[in-house]
Amino acid sequence: MSASEATLPAPGNASAGSRTVTVGNPAAWKPRTNPWLIAATVALAAFMEVLDTSIANVALPHIAGSLGASTDQGTWVLTSYLVSNAIVLPLGAWASSVMGRRNFFLLCIVIFTVASFLCGAAPTLPMLLLFRVLQGAGGGGLQPMAQAIMADSFEPQKRGQAFALYGLVAVLAPSIGPTLGGWITDNFSWRWIFFINIPVGILAFVLVTRLVEDPPWIKPDRKLLGKMDYLGLSFLTIAMGGMQIMLDKGEENDWFASNFIRISAALFILGMIGLVVWELRTKNPIINLRVFRFKNFAICCFLMALVGGVLNANTVLQPQFMQELLGYDATTAGMALTAGGIALLVVMPLAGFATGKISARTLAVCGFIMFTFTFRYAAVVTSLDMTFNQASILRVIQMLPLPFCFISITTAAYVGLPKEQSNQVSGLINFARNIGGSILIALTNAQVTSRSMWHQQHLQGFMGPGNPGYQQHLGALTGIFGGGSGGGSFGGADGAGKAMATIYNQLNMQARMQGYQDVYIELSWMSIVLVCLAFLLSSNRPGKGPGAEAMH
Repeated sequence: MSASEATLPAPGNASAGSRTVTVGNPAAWKPRTNPWLIAATVALAAFMEVLDTSIANVALPHIAGSLGASTDQGTWVLTSYLVSNAIVLPLGAWASSVMGRRNFFLLCIVIFTVASFLCGAAPTLPMLLLFRVLQGAGGGGLQPMAQAIMADSFEPQKRGQAFALYGLVAVLAPSIGPTLGGWITDNFSWRWIFFINIPVGILAFVLVTRLVEDPPWIKPDRKLLGKMDYLGLSFLTIAMGGMQIMLDKGEENDWFASNFIRISAALFILGMIGLVVWELRTKNPIINLRVFRFKNFAICCFLMALVGGVLNANTVLQPQFMQELLGYDATTAGMALTAGGIALLVVMPLAGFATGKISARTLAVCGFIMFTFTFRYAAVVTSLDMTFNQASILRVIQMLPLPFCFISITTAAYVGLPKEQSNQVSGLINFARNIGGSILIALTNAQVTSRSMWHQQHLQGFMGPGNPGYQQHLGALTGIFGGGSGGGSFGGADGAGKAMATIYNQLNMQARMQGYQDVYIELSWMSIVLVCLAFLLSSNRPGKGPGAEAMH
């Protein structure tokens, strides 16, 4: 075989044997356009999609009321998008092998933009849910393809800086989504949270058309369309649909006390089993699960799932605490997260630069150690007396470790894998991050409720006649509310009853606060486990490529 030829596995189909493709010297390939322009272009499209995973959260009551639906029915606006998104995320490699990565990316932009217009114009809830499914399908291909395009457009020593830009998209967009969504809903209409995607989508389409190109090792093969793995797609749809519905609807249906949730869980388990068994046996898998035989990649997927979980859990827990117990509105609670976004703008490029000087494993270990301390700090500072400034500082501290973990794990995921698998790597690593986010949001919310109930029962034990502190507090409040004689500061005939109600409300708030503190402590213990797992990663030589030669 000549030097101008290379034997490569068929894209998206590692089990289909190898074929000889004349690709010149793929290691020396460079895009014709400045890679930073390409990175900014694909990051724009990815930012638009990531933003939509959280921007509609605070608008759900407005959407439900406007369309004549209940709040519970309105939550399907989120679930329908996430289910569709989760199904498409890992399919990018197969779709790219059929039509080319650039064409697939453009198709996703078109679908997402058109669906955004349809969502904003939807006259009924069923129509909105249908269009959200379409929007999620289009958005599912944007994140992994944007990351894969960045990975192939940059030289190895600059790849960490490119992933820093992608990290800003993946981390910053979910943080500002609720704030932006609340502001748009309060000042305009919920429909504009979808309409704002239209000009961004048009701009992204024009820029991608002009600037982005496929590398020579990506060869579209439309014959694969006739060999589509329909059974694998069916298993994936059943598994992701069951999992997402179980996680999104579990708490409001009392989890496994509900037949609906039990059925969803069974569909998830059976679908996953069927997917794994079938994809490993079929000759033309829609998802190449064989890449998990690379230890580094398998560990990175697990770590990225937990990093995504930590990011999303943080983004939900802190504003939820401020609204629920501190009385903040959605916009103000979202503003407390803004300082964290500013910190990311500073730290993310530094972390990207560090990947060219320090091994990904070392950065990941340092990041997870920082996570351990930030969660311990969160458990201390989270209280009913927490001020807006304290909440902002907490958000900054929570954001500082994320760039080091996110960029280092993304970089390490490519270590030991051939370039032809970059689409598979980006699709599965993003899939793991999104799934981890969904799982940890559900688990942390359920754990806050569980721990709050435990603390409530524990604190009620102190509300007895044998506790002088309780009796003193009850007597003082009874006197303020009137002591039953109508002569207190506020008057009324049931001062003792009002005093008891006040104390019980204070107890519930205290118990709820302690529930949040417990979850932060548990997340700090999880971070210690992540430190240990990070040591299992193969250490790459900084600035080298993702191939086997970068390992030692």
